[in-house]
Amino acid sequence: MLTVSLHGIKIHAPIGLYAGEKITGNDFEIDVDLFLADTFPWPFADYSIVFDTVVEEFARPGELIEQFVLSIHTALKMKMPCADRIRVVIRKMTPPLSGPVAYSQVCYEQ
Repeated sequence: MLTVSLHGIKIHAPIGLYAGEKITGNDFEIDVDLFLADTFPWPFADYSIVFDTVVEEFARPGELIEQFVLSIHTALKMKMPCADRIRVVIRKMTPPLSGPVAYSQVCYEQ
């Protein structure tokens, strides 16, 4: 199986559960892996479609990164039918907690 990846997509967006997060926003980092069938020639996976899809989904209002991981995955499944499986990872950098944390993370793969 061939894996095509776009990692480290950085987005700042007013997404979060707390009111202050909707004002100041949060920094997010997104990784996408497309798992393609093991056939040659391999199908073409366009990185710009992956990037644009992530940006489009983060432009929508929302509170939970769980919502966004599912909406990105669903949109990519429709736009990238060549992928047998897709993994989407979203990291919320330095989440607002009572102590130092590098990031919180949600991963969806199917």
